[in-house]
Amino acid sequence: MLVRGEGHRTEDSWSKFWSNRIGTMLLGYLLLMFGSLSFALGAFVGINIGTDLTNLPSPEQVVAILRSHEITHVRLFDADNRLLSALSDTEIEVMVSVTNEDVLRIGQSPAAAAYWINKNVAAFVPATNITAIAVGSEVLSTIPNVAHVLVPAMKNLHKALVSSNLNYPVKVSTPISMNIIPKPFPPSAATFNSSWNSTISGILDFLKSTNSFFMLNAYPYYGYVQSNGIFPIEYALFQPLTPVKQIVDPNTLFHYYSMLDAMVDATYNSISAFSNPVIPILVTETGWPWAGGANERDATVQNAETFNNNLIKRVLNDSGPPSQPTIPISAYIYELFNEDNKPGPVSEKSYGVYFSNGSSVYTFSMDTLDQTMAKNASGGFCVARKGAVTSSLQDGLNWACGPGQANCSAIQSGQPCYMPDTVENHASYAYNDYYQRMRSVGGTCDFSGTAVTTMVDPSYGSCIFTGSTDSSIGGTGMVTASMGPDGPPGNGSPGHVPNIWFLFLVTVGLLFV
Repeated sequence: MLVRGEGHRTEDSWSKFWSNRIGTMLLGYLLLMFGSLSFALGAFVGINIGTDLTNLPSPEQVVAILRSHEITHVRLFDADNRLLSALSDTEIEVMVSVTNEDVLRIGQSPAAAAYWINKNVAAFVPATNITAIAVGSEVLSTIPNVAHVLVPAMKNLHKALVSSNLNYPVKVSTPISMNIIPKPFPPSAATFNSSWNSTISGILDFLKSTNSFFMLNAYPYYGYVQSNGIFPIEYALFQPLTPVKQIVDPNTLFHYYSMLDAMVDATYNSISAFSNPVIPILVTETGWPWAGGANERDATVQNAETFNNNLIKRVLNDSGPPSQPTIPISAYIYELFNEDNKPGPVSEKSYGVYFSNGSSVYTFSMDTLDQTMAKNASGGFCVARKGAVTSSLQDGLNWACGPGQANCSAIQSGQPCYMPDTVENHASYAYNDYYQRMRSVGGTCDFSGTAVTTMVDPSYGSCIFTGSTDSSIGGTGMVTASMGPDGPPGNGSPGHVPNIWFLFLVTVGLLFV
């Protein structure tokens, strides 16, 4: 029998042909499914680990801190072999980094890249769950004279991964700073600095060909400070905006409820000028300093606590920015410890969320339980700030229970939340009840600076705060936070795994038709 384009085949040759073809199709769809599963598992919050501090804990102590706080994703600024060993058998997903000092050598030598992979990746997997390699850190912004070897370095590392059969589980990319987008607002008009067009084009081509992601370092703190009052601080801190403060892209009419969303969308738009297929963006650094110098008045404990807790809430919303609503935003918080030996202003040394003994700098939690609670509750809780002046708390309490129309019955004598009978405790309950009821229409957690948001449920005993997953009392309860408009429908969510199975079954069926 003659088949067009195939020539003569015996029965055995046809059997081998279809067997090979089916095997190839199966492999292709399995790879597609595994790639889709990485999206289907949802967005995550990770943390960066720097080591430029005086009292750096031992690798074992660092891992103990990570595990005690149930941190599931980390990015290392180098490839410290002791820490990589300590991370073995923890299931923590690890991103290792090629230091800026090593980029030039690896970019010029495939042998150097192979040595680096063997020493810092192949020697540790699969016991240590290494999933990505960050090649340098903001190379285009910090060491532009090395930029010409950045793409070669990425390619050399990828080839070394291929040789070790590690190219599927381990992705290669490079963290890019928002600084190379000169005008990030409005996002729809944003473009990369044209002087880097050749390098950016090479990076994007590499990311597409290897099914990797774009690593973005985005700091709303700097975006806010450098805007000189153009943007309200609530916009940088993921806080609700009043109608007069709404941020709207005039070209798309997309509403932006956080500066981080706008930064990510500005990057997506900049990428679109080079790439038709959408390349997912991973935020490899973001954060807010909790201390600063005399001229850094926005670097405060309150702002850092608000930013990072609201960031967790935003990420766990599992949605993308307005232009790409089906691609969730995952982010790594900068950073685990305060790096007191870093040069620069006070703020540069004050991004850590934990002290070196593992205690929190401020009320902050990345525990799995708290993240699940944040995802299902009404967007965190509003409580009285520790150390606030009692008279100011009393004023806030009076307003919340009066003009604010909070339900304060639970803090009356004999009721579940009356004890402990303190102004701070009663204010926390009243503040939170008001916040849960009114946040969807612009109500904020401020009360003249005497209130803060927290992801930790303040409920205790039989006193259940409004918004708790255990709450059966009034308030808005389970209202889902609106982090932005739905935007236009995408081309299908990459998280729809059942669709992949359907396509797989249909394709296998067609092979036998």
